[in-house]
Amino acid sequence: MDREKALKQKAFQKKGFDGFLVFNGINQLYLAGVQGTSCLLIPKKGEGTVYVYSVNYEQARAEGRGFRIELVKRNENLMAKIAAQVKSFKMKKLAVDTLSYESCRSLAKELRGKTKLKVQGNLIWDLRKVKDGEEIKLIRRACELTSIGMKVAYEAIRPGIKEIEVAAEIEYAMRKKGSWGTSFETIVASGARSAFPHGGCLDKKIRPGELVVVDIGARYMHYCGDMTRTISAGKPTAKQKKLFEIVKQAQEKAYQTIRPKARAKDVDAAARKIITTAGYGEYFCHGLGHGVGLEVHEPPTLNGESKDRLGIGNIVTNEPGMYLTGFGGIRIEDSVLVQKGQAEKLTVGPYSLEAE
Repeated sequence: MDREKALKQKAFQKKGFDGFLVFNGINQLYLAGVQGTSCLLIPKKGEGTVYVYSVNYEQARAEGRGFRIELVKRNENLMAKIAAQVKSFKMKKLAVDTLSYESCRSLAKELRGKTKLKVQGNLIWDLRKVKDGEEIKLIRRACELTSIGMKVAYEAIRPGIKEIEVAAEIEYAMRKKGSWGTSFETIVASGARSAFPHGGCLDKKIRPGELVVVDIGARYMHYCGDMTRTISAGKPTAKQKKLFEIVKQAQEKAYQTIRPKARAKDVDAAARKIITTAGYGEYFCHGLGHGVGLEVHEPPTLNGESKDRLGIGNIVTNEPGMYLTGFGGIRIEDSVLVQKGQAEKLTVGPYSLEAE
């Protein structure tokens, strides 16, 4: 399969490893197409092996792709089993995506110093952050479902309804249209709580005139969407309108900056300059965005310290915000595909402060 070949090229041809051990569950899903497995061993030559306990064994056999599925019995030593396979392939230099200290000690003990272990997690991240055609298709659908949920948010928000009731309406609408679940815990944060960037949602009733930050994501075939809008429960005040327009301008400026080879920190700076010039720079307290894929937070990172450059096939969020304690917060976010020419917004919906 293409992903395995690409990883082999990076790890084996360029780095000189004899094998790659994958312990991170999402990385295993990315490479083998199956969840709930314990480890994936990819040799330089020969067939790779997915190790899985009995609770997920039959599902792995049905859904896994491109690898041999091997059962790990309940009382069996997984590290000893992996080490035996490593020895059979005569691996001297083994890359690992991630490994806890205790697991590293256990595996090293079984290998008895005959194989060197080195963490090389970035090799898989370099692959995952550039989405292939199938991934773009799935994320596009996740974003379509997310946009459906946001339309419902605009229809549902009104004085007297609870935050959790709005969240329930959103999630039901996305599920009904095909969502596999949510990318993260739905955020419907109203009033003073809208100034908390990750405010979640409570059984609090939304009051007339409050700002409501709605941050949602549908998940489709394991891939995530991400989108935020800020909605006023009733007629917005002049100050709310003013702040909303500043954030809206910042988001549009950043969007126009998203292109292949653009420095991620420059995209962040484009949005930040608008907000800072307006006198609210101190209230933009987070980076502009992040990559989206099998996880809702992935590389590349868009902030002032980022060393990333955007490339064709990246899918990133563009989400400037301002958070004024005691007053409320405003954030506008879209998931955006980096491609030749102008980037494409994968989430669509109103850029309006007022509920429908």
